[in-house]
Amino acid sequence: MNWLDALMPHLVVAPILLPMFTAALLLFPGEQARTAKSVVNLLSCLLGLAIAIFLVYWVHRQNGVGAIGVYLPSNWQVPFGIVLAVDRLSALMLLMTSIIGLGSLMFSVAGWDRAGVHFHSLFQLQLMGLNGAFLTADLFNLFVFFEIMLTASYGLLLHGTGWPRVRSGLHYITMNLLASFLFLLGIALLYGVTGTLNMADMALKIPLIPAGDRGLLHAGAAVLAVAFLAKAAAWPLNFWLPPAYAAACPPVSALFAIMTKVGLYAILRLWTLLFPPTAVGSALFGSEVLVWGGLATLGFASIGVLASTHLQRLVGFSVLVSSGTLLAAFGFSHSALTGGALYYLMSSTLALAALFLVTDLIERSRQTEEAVPEENFDDEQFPFPIDLVPPEHTNLDEQEQALIGKAIPAAMAFLGMSFMLCALLVSGLPPMSGFIGKAVMLTAVLNPEGLAVTDAVPRSAAWVMLALVIVSGLMATVSFSRAGIRFFWAPHDRAAPRLRVIECLPIVAMLAVCVLLVARAEPVLRYTDLAARALHDPRDYIRSVMAAQTVKEGHKLPAAGTLEGKP
Repeated sequence: MNWLDALMPHLVVAPILLPMFTAALLLFPGEQARTAKSVVNLLSCLLGLAIAIFLVYWVHRQNGVGAIGVYLPSNWQVPFGIVLAVDRLSALMLLMTSIIGLGSLMFSVAGWDRAGVHFHSLFQLQLMGLNGAFLTADLFNLFVFFEIMLTASYGLLLHGTGWPRVRSGLHYITMNLLASFLFLLGIALLYGVTGTLNMADMALKIPLIPAGDRGLLHAGAAVLAVAFLAKAAAWPLNFWLPPAYAAACPPVSALFAIMTKVGLYAILRLWTLLFPPTAVGSALFGSEVLVWGGLATLGFASIGVLASTHLQRLVGFSVLVSSGTLLAAFGFSHSALTGGALYYLMSSTLALAALFLVTDLIERSRQTEEAVPEENFDDEQFPFPIDLVPPEHTNLDEQEQALIGKAIPAAMAFLGMSFMLCALLVSGLPPMSGFIGKAVMLTAVLNPEGLAVTDAVPRSAAWVMLALVIVSGLMATVSFSRAGIRFFWAPHDRAAPRLRVIECLPIVAMLAVCVLLVARAEPVLRYTDLAARALHDPRDYIRSVMAAQTVKEGHKLPAAGTLEGKP
């Protein structure tokens, strides 16, 4: 046992405890101590990112497909107590949350955290709810962490002022309260049929359910699915998302880019666990609905992307494109397709989070009326013009301005490059990671038995997905090109905005991770493929959770449960 194995039991619960204690600590200082609160919040997010990296490293270095760490916070025997479990998928989602959370927080401390009260506490509670949802192994605590996450998101969405924010916030709150009611109703139905809330135990009991009660089981699962689909913004339950995300302050919208992925995560986790192809009487229950629901979402979102003229709404509909693509891919219940979808999930979520931040800076450039400073810039500002001096005897336009060699303010150059990279990623154009993710998914959906099998016949839904993915990418390209021309090419006399380094740094970091996904595509795809294979063969997960042992008095804490260490 090395130091990491000894630390593992505490690392599993740390992503929940750390933001919980930080949120409580940040309630004590008054609003006048914003600088101190910002520093504490940033340090907590940095520590959370380090913990997430350790968890990814731990699960990745385990041999084989199964790599599961189990922790019993209440020290009660499974399935009667609370259970936390981390596997490759959970660790991946924790890492995504940490990166986006840290980036959003850095952007917000430049000024957005002053738009209202208790921003930092709500931000940490949001992280706590997200991390808990990815770690919990029972349905009731999944509901609890969903509610923590949503309650914090209500406050964050209404952070600031303005009637559009209040109106969209009320729609968002109403929709999520209805989804929460369905969530609780679905849990009650499933508990009534199976007699347990532990997901692994439920997976063991589903094959034993009498045929007469199987209809009630399916009804409970369907009600639960509606709640998850509403949170994943599947059509027609997604009317609230574009206006709500457009109305929220940009760092909150960036953090919300991971919110729809929580609903998708819950569907993927539960459906691969409860309804695998081997589930007697309930094999692949609802898979067709997920496929066609995802394709309908993708088609609806593509039209919305093409029709959007408001930049934030364009990004909001792009979130729906990502959700629809992932939902359809998960519905096919194929490990190779799921592995590609998890890679695409990382790329699209990071790109959308960065794009939400870029849109705020673009809007600032449209509103600024100050002239471009020429000298004595502050170190925290980023308006430096790239002072290109036009050569003599150069061609002039009708206004006696040089046709070449015009000065391009560095701030506008940064915004233009960032916007272009985000557009390439979201549209899925080569050579960016969005293209790689889509290529892997389409290869898997058209070759369900592998490239070596030439006589495999794809399903009709596979051809529809192929067409919609290509068309949605084309529509996104057209829409982002149109927006780029309007915001960067057409204006001539617009002053450059004054940007802070702390605003630009998270955008650069998230886009750098996307570029890293391209450079390290092979090992990342290997990781997501292992995660997908473990999901579609859940026996290791079930065995590890059910075999978790309580800690006896006077005994040392065991290392986190792994497949290799279990009988």
